[in-house]
Amino acid sequence: MTAREVTLGHIEAAARELAGVAQHTPVDHASHLSDLLGVPTYMKLENLQRTGSFKLRGATYRLSRLTDEEKSRGVVAASAGNHAQGVAFAAQQLGIDATIFMPLGAPVPKLLATKSYGASVITDGATVEECLALAAEHSQRTGAVMIHPFDHADVIAGQGTIGLEILRDVPDVQTVLVPVGGGGLISGIAVATKEIAAQQGREIRVVGVQASASASLPASLAAGHPVTIDRGATIADGIAVARPGDHTFPLVRDLVDDIVTVEEDDLARAVLTLLERTKLVVEPAGAIGVAAILAGLVAPTGPTVTVLSGGNIDPLLLQRIVSHGLVAAGRYMTLRIPLPDRPGQLAEVSRILAAVGANVIEVLHTRHDLGLTLNDVVLQVAVETRGPNHQAEVMQTLTSAGFSPEVVGV
Repeated sequence: MTAREVTLGHIEAAARELAGVAQHTPVDHASHLSDLLGVPTYMKLENLQRTGSFKLRGATYRLSRLTDEEKSRGVVAASAGNHAQGVAFAAQQLGIDATIFMPLGAPVPKLLATKSYGASVITDGATVEECLALAAEHSQRTGAVMIHPFDHADVIAGQGTIGLEILRDVPDVQTVLVPVGGGGLISGIAVATKEIAAQQGREIRVVGVQASASASLPASLAAGHPVTIDRGATIADGIAVARPGDHTFPLVRDLVDDIVTVEEDDLARAVLTLLERTKLVVEPAGAIGVAAILAGLVAPTGPTVTVLSGGNIDPLLLQRIVSHGLVAAGRYMTLRIPLPDRPGQLAEVSRILAAVGANVIEVLHTRHDLGLTLNDVVLQVAVETRGPNHQAEVMQTLTSAGFSPEVVGV
């Protein structure tokens, strides 16, 4: 079966195969996002899927269709984490030996989880692309079956089962927002939703969302074929793919209505918003549809579903994202304020900050700053604020009082 043969029938067959293995994850109404868009907005909670990601679906269906002879040779895969866990879990369930290549910088929780499912994990290569090359070489050398993370018809069909569930739970959905890396997830969802909508005599918009630092689809669509980009650094490691798949690209080109890209600050703000507003832990790649909504990149057309594709996030990264997200949302800022070295200046700044309702978190008062004269000091103060307007009020009040505050660390 080739990717061109991926149809609603194949996705329905995948759903039957996955019954009892992959969970039918919940769809939750998101009041905050609904208010922002002005239409009912829902979240498809694949972060609550077994192994913490949608990747279990495609991996399980792909492995289930191997012949007995292929299963006896074992499988090999390459992934930054979510596909690795999906393949390892599926292999364990089916009694297949699995070898997984993961980048040297792979998140520790994903690495440990993959090992816990019984796979042999090899950490080598700086990027997923390098790991894919290593996995392909391993496949050629040993005969193990290569399980590509997105560019295979069975994988696409498995991921497409999410589209079936979305239409079952939100039958009047008009727009679906989908994270995009190599294109397997959005291809499957687009096939399922578009075919069902056509049978119903209506249309559903499918919008892909990529991180600006790793957006291979805009360049590929402009060129008319898959192209490899120079990837920048992004916290959305789950979709940091330099090139769309040969099989997924034509499906995206023909079925996806739009591709939008978001910045790193938007991603951090989305993770923070989901933590605060919905009490959900979602990795940056999984939160990218929410990031697009928060950034005003989504045109409301009617009931909207955003796919939260995964929740596997390193706690240390989460800590950094929360801090960065607070800054991006105008909830935290650090000020550098030069002061004359005389009594009462620190007290006056503290009084002003208290008067405007800025909560002081940390204070550094030093005479050892470059450029200071013997009669000057610098006050560096970190404060909690209530948003950009409140931050502007803090700055204006300090300036009106004769101080010269500068925002640092933003």
